[in-house]
Amino acid sequence: MYKIGVVGPGSSVDRMISMAEGFGEDMQFIPYPYVEFQETRQIVSQNDHQVNFWLFSGKLSYMIAKSALDSDEHLIYTQHTESSLYRCFLHKAFFQGTFVDDVSVDELTRNELDEALKQLDLTLGKVFVKTYDIDTKPNDLFNFHLDLWKKGQTNASITCFEGVYQRLKTAGVPVYWYTPSQLEIRQTLRVLAEKVRTFYFKDTQIGVKIIDIEHFDKIKQKARRPYDLQYLELELKKTLIGLCDSLEGSLLEKGNGRYVIFSTRGAIERGIRLLKKDVEQLALNSGTSVAVGIGFGETVFSAEVNGLRAIQQSKEKANSEIIIVQEDGTVIESAGKEDELVYSSLMNDEKILNSIKKANVSFKMYNKIVALVKTKGWDHFTTSDLATHLGLDERNARRIVSSLSDVRLLQYIGEKSLSTRGRPSKLYRLG
Repeated sequence: MYKIGVVGPGSSVDRMISMAEGFGEDMQFIPYPYVEFQETRQIVSQNDHQVNFWLFSGKLSYMIAKSALDSDEHLIYTQHTESSLYRCFLHKAFFQGTFVDDVSVDELTRNELDEALKQLDLTLGKVFVKTYDIDTKPNDLFNFHLDLWKKGQTNASITCFEGVYQRLKTAGVPVYWYTPSQLEIRQTLRVLAEKVRTFYFKDTQIGVKIIDIEHFDKIKQKARRPYDLQYLELELKKTLIGLCDSLEGSLLEKGNGRYVIFSTRGAIERGIRLLKKDVEQLALNSGTSVAVGIGFGETVFSAEVNGLRAIQQSKEKANSEIIIVQEDGTVIESAGKEDELVYSSLMNDEKILNSIKKANVSFKMYNKIVALVKTKGWDHFTTSDLATHLGLDERNARRIVSSLSDVRLLQYIGEKSLSTRGRPSKLYRLG
């Protein structure tokens, strides 16, 4: 049973849950209503461990939750489309005898409103717009609509917020609530149901975790007595068995410092932080570095193959980071860290592949550079930037950048002078 937390104004939450009946017996919808949208941050932060997905009545609360949880993988919101706005205009025309004139509207972005009005292809009157974001105070929106109405500049208001709608209504302002239609809610629920199904298949994939205590031969040589080595192995197994218990997995000892844990993808992904902590404990107990490779797959064989690829990459790293190789060839380096790097180990673009071959650079390295630049949001970068974040030496980084520039996959755009003595650094961007 997947638990879905539904966040929004009370009436919106009730409406979505009532419409959710019949969208899958494997989903349980839990209401988390708020009075003001700023409460979203507290709601998701305190209850994220109790739900599998979050469903939001609007994009603003979704944006707040995304910033609070640092991920939107398990978040979905109901999209307000132009049909919801047109419904407000029709109500205005029916109750007031005017269509789109002398009206105030609050909207997340001006572009969306402009596009909706443009599609009407009608001569429109004055439309006063106030955009909002996650820092906007509801009182500011209320005063925006009320002031315009009191000055006689508008004859009606359209708002996305239930609280603002209720206050304007109490104040005597003709107001219409810009809320999702039933069709929009149903479409969102269909997308959610599909996400849940995808998550289920992904969550139940086989996960193989390979842990290597590096330089184990040297550890055995340094052991003064056989018992010292046995005591060490007992300490290591104690930590690993505890890890297996938390992952609901099984432990297999391969010998010579290599251990394999079989579990599910979902359990491993949820336990990545615990894994980091246990790896640090293993390194402390053994007095050496610990390499970790994780493989996911549809079968035990494919997961183990990916795990072996991952452990090999982990051992090539200077600081033995946790590496994950997924079933589709996606590689995750520094898994669980803020500087996590995700890139594909495959290349399907024949034109780029031919250019990479001419540059004598692996497509894996090119994919890593592209992923790094996009992850960091760099408009430009230096060879030092790449060397620092990809663990390359400066000479190798310069060779790679120069070769990729020659085939126009990277573009030289200028230089940056340094405050210290020395030659200025060359600046590049993706070609």
